[in-house]
Amino acid sequence: MEVLLTYPGVHAIGFHRVAHWLWQVGAKLTARLVSHFGRFVTGIDIHPGASIGRRLFIDHGSGVVIGETAIIADDVTIYQDVTLGGVAPSVDAAAQVNRKRHPTLANNVIVGAGAQVLGPITVEEGARVGANAVVVRDVPAGASVVGIPARVVAPRGNKDFVAYGTHQDMPDPVARALEGLLDQVSRLQARVDELERQSAGAKRGGGAIDEGDVAAPEAADHRC
Repeated sequence: MEVLLTYPGVHAIGFHRVAHWLWQVGAKLTARLVSHFGRFVTGIDIHPGASIGRRLFIDHGSGVVIGETAIIADDVTIYQDVTLGGVAPSVDAAAQVNRKRHPTLANNVIVGAGAQVLGPITVEEGARVGANAVVVRDVPAGASVVGIPARVVAPRGNKDFVAYGTHQDMPDPVARALEGLLDQVSRLQARVDELERQSAGAKRGGGAIDEGDVAAPEAADHRC
């Protein structure tokens, strides 16, 4: 009874089942009204044209948006603030008619909180989308992706996925590369500062820096 009465994800799916049936039989305005009422009640926006399989679990649910041509297979889990959206400009209505504009989620996919899965792409079976990731390309089966744009950070069969992005062993690969570059720049800057101090000391002492000074700054300081 607690699930039936208090889980907005369950309510949203119930509203969608009705709206989707109405959409398929051609009662599109009524379908949109049911969908709109469901969004008002649950905070979850599912277009009545979206195709949803069995046992979809929407955890917390608030802010979830699922577009018209989205396809969700069986046993998928979606966390709050997830968007399954399109990338075509809404002003070009003719370009959107009878076209697949939204993503497809295969069986057993998990989409972490705040993730954006955009365009007519496919997230293959068992894949994991990390929190706040922006996915604009297909995701291989069983892989985990994070970042903006999302990149694969864990191979097929990874079992350590965390939907809220708190796993310390799964950093954004771009952020990791930038951290390495910044560390290298810091070391080079420290070396340049050391050489400039040696040069200033040599000028005050009337000498010049030779190769030995560069190779052994401690010796150069001692001579100065």
